[in-house]
Amino acid sequence: MTWKELLSPRMSQTLIDEIDTFESQIALRRQGKIDEKVFAETRLRRGVYGQRYDNGQRNDGTGTKQLAFPSNGLTKGPDTVWDAPGMMRIKIPFGDLTPEQMEVLADVAEEYSDEVCHVTTRQDIQLHFVHIADTPDLMRRLASVGITTREACGNTVRNVTACPLAGVCRDEIFDVTPHAIACMRFLLGHPDTQDFGRKFKVAFSGCTEHACGLVSMHDLGLIARTKIIDGVEHQGFETYVGGGLGAVPHQAKLFSDFLPVEELLPTAQAIARIFARRGEKKNRARARIKFLVAQLGLPEFQRLVKEERDSLLFDTRWTEHLDQSPSASNIRTNSDKTVTHIDPPNGFDQWSLTNVYQQRQPGYVVATVVLPLGDLTSQQMRALAEIAQRYVGTTVRTTVEQNIVIRWVHESELPHLYSDLKAVELAESGAGTVTDITACPGTDTCKLGIASSRGLAATLRNSLKNNKDSLDLGTQGLRIKASGCFNSCGQHHIADLGFYGVSRTINGYSVPHFQVVLGGKWRNNGGSYGLAIGAVPSKRIPEAVEKISDRFVSERQDQETFQEFVSRVGKRSLKTTLDDLTKVPSHSDNPEFYSDWGDPREFTLGDMGIGECAGEVVSLAEFDLAAAEAQVFEAQLKLEEADYSKADELAYHAMLLAAKGLIKTEFIDVTDNPGDIVREFKERFFDTELFFDKYAGGKFAMYLFRRHKRESRPATTESARQLIEEAQLFLEASHACQARLAAENSQSSLPNGTPRS
Repeated sequence: MTWKELLSPRMSQTLIDEIDTFESQIALRRQGKIDEKVFAETRLRRGVYGQRYDNGQRNDGTGTKQLAFPSNGLTKGPDTVWDAPGMMRIKIPFGDLTPEQMEVLADVAEEYSDEVCHVTTRQDIQLHFVHIADTPDLMRRLASVGITTREACGNTVRNVTACPLAGVCRDEIFDVTPHAIACMRFLLGHPDTQDFGRKFKVAFSGCTEHACGLVSMHDLGLIARTKIIDGVEHQGFETYVGGGLGAVPHQAKLFSDFLPVEELLPTAQAIARIFARRGEKKNRARARIKFLVAQLGLPEFQRLVKEERDSLLFDTRWTEHLDQSPSASNIRTNSDKTVTHIDPPNGFDQWSLTNVYQQRQPGYVVATVVLPLGDLTSQQMRALAEIAQRYVGTTVRTTVEQNIVIRWVHESELPHLYSDLKAVELAESGAGTVTDITACPGTDTCKLGIASSRGLAATLRNSLKNNKDSLDLGTQGLRIKASGCFNSCGQHHIADLGFYGVSRTINGYSVPHFQVVLGGKWRNNGGSYGLAIGAVPSKRIPEAVEKISDRFVSERQDQETFQEFVSRVGKRSLKTTLDDLTKVPSHSDNPEFYSDWGDPREFTLGDMGIGECAGEVVSLAEFDLAAAEAQVFEAQLKLEEADYSKADELAYHAMLLAAKGLIKTEFIDVTDNPGDIVREFKERFFDTELFFDKYAGGKFAMYLFRRHKRESRPATTESARQLIEEAQLFLEASHACQARLAAENSQSSLPNGTPRS
């Protein structure tokens, strides 16, 4: 199926047939005639996700959280589980939306969802609380205006993203829009992209210095470049492979300093074929292409791709887009009209200062519509479609910072545009400032969420807005990003101040915490990744932000950036700044600490219980876990000092300490010998699956095993950094394992397993 078919005014027969087939598969799965694993990948490839119920805390009466579309949902009796609402991810290539498409999105959000359109960090639109039975009709409605959910999820090429300013940016080398369109069309449904072990993400950027494309964190990243060859200027791409955030982030590697535009699609196809053929399939934890590049080494990966490229038969689609004119979305399509002068409305000056960007085309600007938490209601989406039609007559674009930009606005129309946006509560200022916070869904709807990233983001945003007059200019430009877990869907690794949710057990209670991540760099396409310096109780994160920003304001030298400040002052010093915030008051003194943002109920991780009867054993394990956290932090400091071997050693020993702490819960007095620790841990926690959790299984234990088996070799910046990330994840898994053991001990010590009152 070609993208032209998808964009046709009527649905193509191919698309009709695909949706009809999916509807039949739903019916067959409901009857138990399709294996759940097969159906799960099928629905994911159609953009249909499961989600948590009720802010992630709904209880079915058995002490277990219920999930929408659970793997055993069709065999557990009542239809209430099967009919649970889920999430629909809608693919918006490079964020480009027409007014007509926006109107349909507004309609389906009202009819099938909770009347909220959520913009993601990959320029998609997500609808939550959608019933799976409604998804075929929803897909048909979207397809009628050229939108597909195909391959929005699953082990496929995900949404192709690109700079939302492409075509109008003052700093771009050339407009990447036509190439993003061509890449999206070519890879969608391509036979060579259907057999991946995991997802594959592509991004385009028109320049190096800004962050609009975030090329460094992608499986395939492309930055516009030109090169003079035989006296003629040619367009091409500085090409990167093997990037990615996730639990253990990898910085993308330079694959080619200049890939000619005519080689873009055949090279992408060759990379896809190598990934499908050589990538990991069994162990999902290592199935991204970043692991394949690391395993093979960049030179060998380049050789294999070149060999594969040379073997491909010519495809006319590789170059047919090169003769086309620049994309129509880069041109204002409504006719010029006379604009009546009005005095700037209240708030206009501040809004224009932060939300208006001067295009490279004289007289025209881009206006950013700030969407708190990436959300806008169906009524706002419909109103925004009308506004876009009125002022520019063409498309808008979603952004990776979960906002929407309106391009090609004439400067004389700005006061009118602001008034119209204000009328529908979409005229908030602060785009690209410290109040413009990015957050993943977290425990609101995500099955993997540990803490409420959206709740935290909303709290921080309100707090910073209320104190914006006191913010230093340097502080106003900081980026804050929050994730509900370590997987970095909120992009906490590339924030000035990043946070990801974790849990700690305090006196038998589960307490929501966030790891504080420093050292990330948003600019230069996500130029560097931060590392966690320590966990702070969720309810004290606003104080942590205030303390760190206050130090930045008071100790900043000249015009140094926040990253330069962090590097100069040092993470040890900044961690000390937060030490007094890590203490948790007792439950009786302040029960508020034992619930998460936006949820008055006591914090819990699924069926995790609360144990008090194994106090001595728990305290011994907790002691070792605390020591392990201290060691992994010391490893960070050694990394900053470029002592990579010591950083590697400390991260390894942090994992050994955590493993030893768990072994002590079985009353085993293990020696300090690494071989003894690893052997006992493997026998008692890995082989028995005690260390495994519901979602990650035992993958974090493999980090310890791999490092233990590895022969001694010089550590590099990258290898040391990755081991530190892996050690941090191993520690988090150890905390979770210890909490489960404490809960089990508590239950077994009570008469007949009676729950604690």
